[in-house]
Amino acid sequence: MTYATATTSIRPSLIEGVTNADLAATILRVAMGALFLAHAGLKLFIFTPAGTVGYFASLGLPGPLAYLVIAAELFGGLALILGAYSRWVSLALVPILLGSIYVPHGAAGFFFSNEGGGWEFPAFWAVTLVVQALLGDGAWALKRA
Repeated sequence: MTYATATTSIRPSLIEGVTNADLAATILRVAMGALFLAHAGLKLFIFTPAGTVGYFASLGLPGPLAYLVIAAELFGGLALILGAYSRWVSLALVPILLGSIYVPHGAAGFFFSNEGGGWEFPAFWAVTLVVQALLGDGAWALKRA
């Protein structure tokens, strides 16, 4: 018998009553929500919606798609922070990241430090959204599954 099989104790949780997996899901959910809000804010307040539409059009995308992306980032970010339908919101945001890999970042190569920003960061972010969808809402969610 090894030590691993002899012990039956459960790892204590960091916060009483909250599993470490739920805490990890919450931290990931809130961090991604904040990042999506930051990206929506960048498009709204720095580039402006009209500027974002122009940028999308310069990439060969339909300009009005910019409004859909801004809304998805804004409302998706809020939903993630609040913990409302986190699994579905995470999956719904994946195409935005895949689109950003394909259109603006794909030609710049893999590394995000490349000129024009490579697709390393959006790819990692897309993976974290899938992980969030698998983990679920976590603790302190508005609507826990």
